[in-house]
This record gives sequence, C-alpha cells and structure tokens, in this order.
Amino acid sequence: MTGLRAGDLLHLTRAASVQFGTPIRFRLIRVLDLPTYPGWSWLDGYQVNERGEAVARRELLVRLAGLRKLPTRSRSAPKPRHP
Repeated sequence: MTGLRAGDLLHLTRAASVQFGTPIRFRLIRVLDLPTYPGWSWLDGYQVNERGEAVARRELLVRLAGLRKLPTRSRSAPKPRHP
C-alpha cells in the first residue's frame, strides 16, 4: 500500500503482521525512514479504541500489502440547533 498519510486510520490484522492476531486500529503519525525488508515498513502512531481515542503510542513493523485503511470521520464544527 502506498500513499500513507499522517492521520490515516488503519485496521491492522494478521495480514499486516503475525503480532496482530487480535486486530487493532492505528492512527498514523508518520512512516519511519528505517531500513527493513522489501514490502515492509515501520509506522509511528497511536493504537486507538473504538471511539478513536489514543490508548498507546506504538512503533510497528508491518507488511504494507496487509494494511487496510478505515474511513475517518470528518471533524467539522457542530451544526447549529434550530428550535
């Protein structure tokens, strides 16, 4: 997978690495420029819960072909309430 950007929400499963036997959601901060195997990359970001709240900062080695982007909620201003 190419085109990863800061703020992307990723769903990480065994397809990304055997360490994700229990899938997690991960909010990307950046792709680290560290040496690794072809098709793999180090990611820096936060593991997030179902509400999108950060629960742990992590650096992860993942197989790029196993990453799946999740839709992100737009953070727009609340709509005004009319009586």
